[in-house]
Parts: sequence; C-alpha cells; structure tokens
Amino acid sequence: MEYGFYLPNSGSSINPDALTNIAKLGDRLGFFCMVMPDHVLQPNKVSSPYPYSVTGDILEAGQSGDGEWPEQITTLAYLAGVTERIRLVTSVMIIPYRNPILTAKMLSTLDMLSKGRLILGAGVGWMEEEFELLNAEPFAERGAVTNEYLQAFIELWTSDNPTFTGKYVHFSDITFLPKPVQKPHPPIWIGGQSKPAIRRAARLGNAWHPVGAIPATPLEPEELAENLVLLREYAVKAGRDPSTIDVSVKAPLYDASNTSGPRRRFTGPPDEVCQDVQTYADVGVTHLIFDFRTSDPNQTEDRMAKFAEEVMAVT
Repeated sequence: MEYGFYLPNSGSSINPDALTNIAKLGDRLGFFCMVMPDHVLQPNKVSSPYPYSVTGDILEAGQSGDGEWPEQITTLAYLAGVTERIRLVTSVMIIPYRNPILTAKMLSTLDMLSKGRLILGAGVGWMEEEFELLNAEPFAERGAVTNEYLQAFIELWTSDNPTFTGKYVHFSDITFLPKPVQKPHPPIWIGGQSKPAIRRAARLGNAWHPVGAIPATPLEPEELAENLVLLREYAVKAGRDPSTIDVSVKAPLYDASNTSGPRRRFTGPPDEVCQDVQTYADVGVTHLIFDFRTSDPNQTEDRMAKFAEEVMAVT
C-alpha cells in the first residue's frame, strides 16, 4: 500500500513556513504523495449540491473555509522546490476550468521541474456557480469537456507533431515543449464515484481516485468491489489491461481517540486502522490518501508522524 495526505488549503497552515514544514515532513516520513484541492474562487452563495456532504451543503461540510483556496498548480510548484521524492497530486483538478493548451503546458513544466513527480488528479467539477464565474464551457457538458481536454493533454504531451480536432479544443502545426519527464506522460488519476467517472478512468486513467470513509460516501469494501468489477469491464471494452489501472482512495483519517458512536473506517486504535487498510488492499486498493489537517499546523505534523509510526511502518 502507498500512502498520501491532504495538503492544507486554508488557515494558519498555508503560511509558507507551515506549508513547507508539512510537505518536508511528509517527504521525510516516506509518504508516497501529497494532494492539493482545486477551487479558483468561492461564490458567496452556493446552491449546487456538494457531493461529499450528507445534506449537500458545502458550508455544513466545513470544506469552504474562508474562501482562501491557494491556487493548485502554483502551490504544488512551490512545494516541488522544497521536497525531493514525494509525488505532487492535483486532487482533483477541475479540468474544464482552465484553457487546455495552457494547462497542459503548466503541468508539463511542473513535471519537468519536479523531475517527474507530477500526478494529474482529474475531475469534472460540481459547483455550477464557479463554472459560470470562470466563463468555462457549459456546466451540463462538463463530462464531455473533461474527456476531450484530457485527450488533448495526452496528445500534447506525447506527440512530436501534436494535432487535435474536437468540439471544445483544436490545434495543429505546433511545437509543444518541454514534454513531461514521465513517459509516456504523467499518471492520470480520475476522481468521482459515478459510472461515467469509472468509465473515464477505464478509458483514460492510470488510476480511479474516489472519495470514501465519510458519511456521504462511505464506499465500504463491498461497494468498492462492485465498482471495480465495472472498472475492469469498461477497461476491457476500451482495449486496456485492467491490471494496469490503480485504485487510489481518499480515505480521511479521523482522530484515533474518537470512539463515540458507531465505528467508522480508519478510526480508533492503530490495529483497527491497520485492519481496515488490509481489508481495502484485499479488495484491490493500491493507494490510500488520509486527511491529517487541523487548525494547528503543529498538531497536523504530530498526526502525520503518529500515523507513519503506528500504521505505515506495520502495513
């Protein structure tokens, strides 16, 4: 099993020194990757249903913070310069938000400067208000837009004579350099729990990257196993080997001392967390991404170190 962690996206932890310390600690502890979320701006009123809250309210889910949301690629580029081995994951990038040619160039440059450490976590997005404010392609077409942009990325990254003709993007007779360090291109992790997302992972992704272990999307092993059957079927139909597609689950780690109420996955004593890890590994999960974030960056570091000692070292 490979492990990752969420980077802070608000509060005192995004102070450059605090963010640097958290990233460097993750590198020293041997975490495989660190993930950074993506919002460009925070509308003051959000009616779009948030998929990772039981009520659909992002404010109730506590995910909107105060609207800070440091820009994703910029933050990962900064942290690439202060770390050495840990992988840098956009988790997830809302693909329709940005011009595809410019985005492909930014990601290719980040992969080059980080010496091949970029992973593109990709999603279609859920906040219609943000789409409108960014003048993105229509919200209702975001799935088709994402598919096309990802195909354009791959063409730009891998072809010596990039050529693409689609509904939303087209180019030809261009030079696109630098290419990414990773060949054929940086891994693409497809986020989302829907059937279209699973199909997208099977067609275009190097991993399926859903969210689990939260009340809105518990993604218990039985449900995960059913989804992986679909993933494999879609991959075969797309002419791909299902065994080449990883499964990277965002599985928030709750405070180990929180033992009230029914037990949730990845909470409680270390031996129970380790058993959960094994259960998900047995189903086919290859990466687990945990959430150690607190309002105090020192406490966040303590939780990371404790997890590395009590779980990573023995699984």
